[in-house]
Amino acid sequence: MPLGHLMQGKPRTDTPGITIAAPRAYELFGAVCFVGRRRRAFARLAALSGARPGDRVLDVGCGTGHLTRHMAARVGPEGAVTGVDPSPPVLAYARRKRVRGRAAPCTYREGVAERLDFPDASFDTVVTSLMLHHLPADPRLVALREMCRVLRPGGRLLVVEFRPPRSRVGRHLVHGASSPAMAHNRVDLLDGLVADAGFDVRGSGDVRPWLCYVRAGRPVAETPDG
Repeated sequence: MPLGHLMQGKPRTDTPGITIAAPRAYELFGAVCFVGRRRRAFARLAALSGARPGDRVLDVGCGTGHLTRHMAARVGPEGAVTGVDPSPPVLAYARRKRVRGRAAPCTYREGVAERLDFPDASFDTVVTSLMLHHLPADPRLVALREMCRVLRPGGRLLVVEFRPPRSRVGRHLVHGASSPAMAHNRVDLLDGLVADAGFDVRGSGDVRPWLCYVRAGRPVAETPDG
């Protein structure tokens, strides 16, 4: 059985997405896949988010909190970082982890991306990493629109996804080790999906070895007189 299937939790009634049930296995899988580059890759992603000291940050589908902790270090002790995930086991794992150095406090809440339990315009920066491919196609747009709603006008979004290998052999290996959703992840559609959710897309690129990202922002509403 693929490792990705072993990590999956029981289906939830409030989301059609897949949850992660085995945080230690998930962390081991991530460490092996990144061949020693994971910390460097996620530190770069935190910088690419554009988050500033003192920002209020939301990490949607935070999992074990790897990016959450990097964001906490990015915004510093004057900021605040909240991680949301539907899996109680990974949230319990994330709460046991500590951030090195001067960093914002990390708060973790159970919830689903399609119905974020926060008021409008609650955050300065929203990030999400390796989460969208766990959702079927239609709820992905719903989740991104929720991220737009809770982000303040002028705020920043970073979406990070797994970039499948370009070769057929590479995709076959990913399919066997994890899941078809990762092996056939349509990252070429990500820019358009983010734009359809109401964001201004500001850039995209790759972070080696396996990640791609889209940077975007919530537009600032124009005043009545222009």
